[in-house]
Amino acid sequence: MLAEIKGLNEECGIFGVWGHPDAAQLTYYGLHSLQHRGQEGTGIVVSDGKTLKGVKGEGLVTEIFTADAMKELTGTAAIGHVRYATAGGGGYENVQPLLFHSQSGSLALAHNGNLVNANSLKHQLETQGSIFQTSSDTEVLAHLIRRSGFANMNDRVKNALSMLKGAYAYLIMTENELMVALDPHGLRPLSLGCLGDAYVVASETCAFDVVGVEYIRDIMPGELLIINEKGLTSEQFAVSSTKAMCMMEYVYFSRPDSNIQGINVHTARKNMGKRLAVEAPIEADVVTGVPDSSISAAIGYAEAAGIPYEMGLVKNKYVGRTFIQPSQALREQGVKMKLSAVRGVVEGKRVVMVDDSIVRGTTSRRIVSLLKDAGATEVHVVISSPPIKNPCFYGIDTATKEELIASDKSVEEIRELIGADSLTFLSLDGMVKALGQDGNGGFCLGCFTGNYPTEIYPDTLQYYYQRG
Repeated sequence: MLAEIKGLNEECGIFGVWGHPDAAQLTYYGLHSLQHRGQEGTGIVVSDGKTLKGVKGEGLVTEIFTADAMKELTGTAAIGHVRYATAGGGGYENVQPLLFHSQSGSLALAHNGNLVNANSLKHQLETQGSIFQTSSDTEVLAHLIRRSGFANMNDRVKNALSMLKGAYAYLIMTENELMVALDPHGLRPLSLGCLGDAYVVASETCAFDVVGVEYIRDIMPGELLIINEKGLTSEQFAVSSTKAMCMMEYVYFSRPDSNIQGINVHTARKNMGKRLAVEAPIEADVVTGVPDSSISAAIGYAEAAGIPYEMGLVKNKYVGRTFIQPSQALREQGVKMKLSAVRGVVEGKRVVMVDDSIVRGTTSRRIVSLLKDAGATEVHVVISSPPIKNPCFYGIDTATKEELIASDKSVEEIRELIGADSLTFLSLDGMVKALGQDGNGGFCLGCFTGNYPTEIYPDTLQYYYQRG
């Protein structure tokens, strides 16, 4: 159970095309621009109107989709997926899109998010005779669709979606149809665009820019889009009074050139940095940001504080994110390989180091050490989000509660552990207002507050809140 639940915990990216002769090629470029959302595995499934065919593997987009592999992917519709590594959740069989064949037709699924009732649904389905081929919660939807008693495919999908709890952005493709679904709380970003007469769907709008797609709108919470030869239709499979986009998309995960709910990610992060400068005024000589997701906030802090922004840290771009490495040992080594301090910038200087979050503390401790080893006289750490005290149940690998350094330590205790001269977190109110919103503003803040938009099932809680 422990490994199973951990394996469901994934932050991913999805991309889909309907009605374009170069659907697979467009999907390749779209997935490449979403590579930051997952580096463990990737796949593309295409439809030529008669059959579904897929290519997938463990590795980066450029590694899996060679020239020979792309020759196999011919069709006018495609869905693709990038996935990142989690402990116990790897393996070729879990790489998406998942592709299923049966006498009544084929079905391909790509999913970003995490179902909090996946285990209870699996148990129910297995007692009814289902045999699961993967440890991914994505497969649950395929079984629910196939077991639905409705004759119409649209009704079967809506009925299956209504049984799911948690965060999900789904692409569902058959030989002659592409369906797009977002959970009733809208926890994950998902946007619709067009390229001529073709429709394109992506986790982030940055994927539209690389292939010249015109943005149309965001997918609405609880919405099911059906795209086929007749065009596009929209249906509502669920209604929720609580909209709850994941705040960490703005803080960390999404690319700065993406827009989510009409808010540019770079602008949001820059505003967080500006608010930090007001909440945490510091006498310093230079401001630097931890590449890459903290650069925007650092620029905002420097601008508001009137302190020069400098490139005090350099990232080795050929090392993946330490936040999503599968073991503590690899995280430690990854931080050492990932960043270097620029001595010429920080030596003899009082440095404000801006970062987006502190999860386990490993990265922050190492970076403070790097800066001081390079001659910084003081290192003041400012974080453009509040302390992460609670795990995420919706698909971001923020560890078990016992691994979250802020879950049982004060700000002062964290400061001592990371070796900083001072440590300040952005307030919850400041973070929300940085996005131009008052109050909650329709965001999921569960990892900060412990208040989640959905029910969390006991078997999931058992793992995430384990102690010792």
